[in-house]
Amino acid sequence: MKHWRIEQMDWDSFDPSRVDPDIIPLVKSASVVEKNGLDYAEYLRRVFVGDPDFSAAAANWAVEEVQHGDALGRWAMLADPTWDYEEAFDRYRASYKIDADVDASIRGSRTGELIARCMVETGTSSFYTALADATDEPLLKAICKQIAADEYRHFKLFYDHMHRYLKREKLSVWARTRIALGRVTESEDDELASAYHTTNEGEDVPYDHKRCIAAYMSKAMGFYQQKHIDRVTAMIFKTIGFTPHSKLQKLAANGVYRLIQWRKRAFQRQIAA
Repeated sequence: MKHWRIEQMDWDSFDPSRVDPDIIPLVKSASVVEKNGLDYAEYLRRVFVGDPDFSAAAANWAVEEVQHGDALGRWAMLADPTWDYEEAFDRYRASYKIDADVDASIRGSRTGELIARCMVETGTSSFYTALADATDEPLLKAICKQIAADEYRHFKLFYDHMHRYLKREKLSVWARTRIALGRVTESEDDELASAYHTTNEGEDVPYDHKRCIAAYMSKAMGFYQQKHIDRVTAMIFKTIGFTPHSKLQKLAANGVYRLIQWRKRAFQRQIAA
């Protein structure tokens, strides 16, 4: 069941004078990734065949993901009236496909799959929170807050099912850590780079992963504040089952924040080169 609906948003509150041009490319990219949720739901249905409770939850999750994409796409068309959300999504679908023809998780276990999903929801919840905090445009702020709340609920959904499977599959903390960190590093794969290309570059521009991921990440990383990274770190530790002393967690969060700032500067240098 959806916790909110697109038609409930105050679309008349859109204020073009408060739109940050650096946010528009990110919103466009995010819109098509979110709308692609139905393909992920099919992948999860195949991985969790025989588990009707999770399959039903995953189907509802996908409906909410698609709504996220539709809301972001509608906002992006207000911010850039020359842009066509559905056309951009068709381009994205043609360039990036999820392999749903599976009979088991690519993570090696159902617990591993749920850990990976927790990492995705951790990233999206923090990303939309960061955008909501960064933008002064009232409609986008409201949309991002709604989506961030959904993504945190999704994290809880996958986390609870992860613990259910963990009782039978018994992955060690190290194994969980390896899967979690592996999924985090995948954030620089073709999913986001292709989304940036198909939503922000013309059809006559050849796709270049290195250029597109640098363009996307250099913008996205600039909106993160230390408080967002603190929350991300806490959610990661919770997922892998590691409960360190608060000072250690703070040190880890500070380290992650410095790493993000370093990566942002590296991507900016790459663009300038």
